[in-house]
Amino acid sequence: MSGQSLVTYVGVAHPWMCDIMGHMNVRHYAAMFDDASFQLLGHIAGVEGPADTSRGWADVRSEVEYKHETTAGALLTIRSHVIKVGRSSVAFEQVMSGSLDGLVHAVNRTVSVRFDLVERVAVGLDAEMRARAEALQAGAAANENNSR
Repeated sequence: MSGQSLVTYVGVAHPWMCDIMGHMNVRHYAAMFDDASFQLLGHIAGVEGPADTSRGWADVRSEVEYKHETTAGALLTIRSHVIKVGRSSVAFEQVMSGSLDGLVHAVNRTVSVRFDLVERVAVGLDAEMRARAEALQAGAAANENNSR
């Protein structure tokens, strides 16, 4: 992963988040990744104004790969980056790691579509959104340097 990742979540695995085996339950991974998604997509959408509630995002695919057990008290950081920018969609990856040791606990890959909440259809990303998404794309800096 290049330097294009964005810290989108910092938190702790509380004891009440753990199952009877002492590991964080999958529902809480989902909630943390969802919170991180709001941060990433907000950085891509930019400031739209509080009155604009006609546009949003719809996740159409999400996959989680669990890499390491997460126990109560674990300090966690999620870093997110864009994998691909489509006409109306953004594919992104989120890596949940230990805040102190960097150990990867889980990786989430999601495709989210820009959505008109009134018409209930996908809408294209505008030029500013596309530029912000591309700036968060993994390998963007390396590709830029190779084209010089």
